[in-house]
Amino acid sequence: MSTDASAPEPLVLARRSGAVTHLTLNRPRAINALSGEMFRMLAEALREVREAVAAGQSAPGAVVIDGAGERGFCGGGDIKELSGKDAPRILALEYAVDHWVATAPVPVVAIMDGIAMGGGIGLGGHASHRVVTERSRLAMPEVRIGIAPDVGGHLLLARVPGRLGELLAATAGEMTGADALALGFADYFVPSERLDALRAALAAGEEPGAACARFSEPAPERSAVLAAAEWWDPIAERALGADAPAGGSLGAAAAAAAARLIAGLEASDRAEAQAAAATIRAMCPTSVAVTLAQLARTRAAGLDLAAVLTDDLRVLGRLAPMPNFTEGVRAQVIDKDRTPVWVPATIEQLDVAELDAILDPAFAAGEEPLDLDPALPAAA
Repeated sequence: MSTDASAPEPLVLARRSGAVTHLTLNRPRAINALSGEMFRMLAEALREVREAVAAGQSAPGAVVIDGAGERGFCGGGDIKELSGKDAPRILALEYAVDHWVATAPVPVVAIMDGIAMGGGIGLGGHASHRVVTERSRLAMPEVRIGIAPDVGGHLLLARVPGRLGELLAATAGEMTGADALALGFADYFVPSERLDALRAALAAGEEPGAACARFSEPAPERSAVLAAAEWWDPIAERALGADAPAGGSLGAAAAAAAARLIAGLEASDRAEAQAAAATIRAMCPTSVAVTLAQLARTRAAGLDLAAVLTDDLRVLGRLAPMPNFTEGVRAQVIDKDRTPVWVPATIEQLDVAELDAILDPAFAAGEEPLDLDPALPAAA
């Protein structure tokens, strides 16, 4: 390790802290946005844990993952990198890391304090012990930038009660800590002032479930998203019906489902439904249709996390090179004018042939299944 005080800190702080391996995402000025180098570092640390357990060596009793700074756990993937030519390689490594978190041979405690969105959900949402606080704000906002929820998000969304997974996905909806608990994205609500004590208990060797339970308390508010089921679920169920088309064009089924959903919301006399319709209208139409279709596929086929992540790699690999992603990044991240120009512009104008190509579950030339035990790239 360098002793040069002027050397930058690692992007992931990986250290043994008593009984645990403690991994801290360390880009606080970027809300710990995940880069390819960070995925490599996370993968290296998680592989060391796996190998230590397999060899019967001095393995940690748990892994703790958190984020540096006051703003949040993780704001998502590094958009600049994911817009570049290395995106497929970075995504493949990211998804392997997400799967390693889910299948780790020791408990993984993810402390999703503050913002946890996109790639942050992939890293924390599949952990065995998921902690949120009064500051937590979780979301899968990909339809806002012209892609679709990935990092295994469709599996989490498919498990949400009723049709609320579609509400969160199609509106890029945000969850509080209370929402995350009610909707299955988290397991424990721990006030932020108790997090240091929780980390200390874990480092001292306390069993993770017992430690998380000891420092947790009931969420101080009702889940506003869960309450939305009263008006959302009847509309969404009528519009989306069965979770899988009986046959024929996947693109046509996806376009028709999205059109029925938006029409049902706009025809409702509930102000909340009309507001949701307006929100969905602002999202990328292609992304909305793809997202609804992938949620339906995940449910109908009973996909597990590995299968969903493989789907994500294939679908994101097709969406990311399209102009809508470039436009979404421009509008939301670069120029920040919040006025993207989508092509097509509306759900009613969706291109069925384009959707067919995006949703085709067969691998096209140059596409490969996800490698869940990849060779790690060299350090940057």
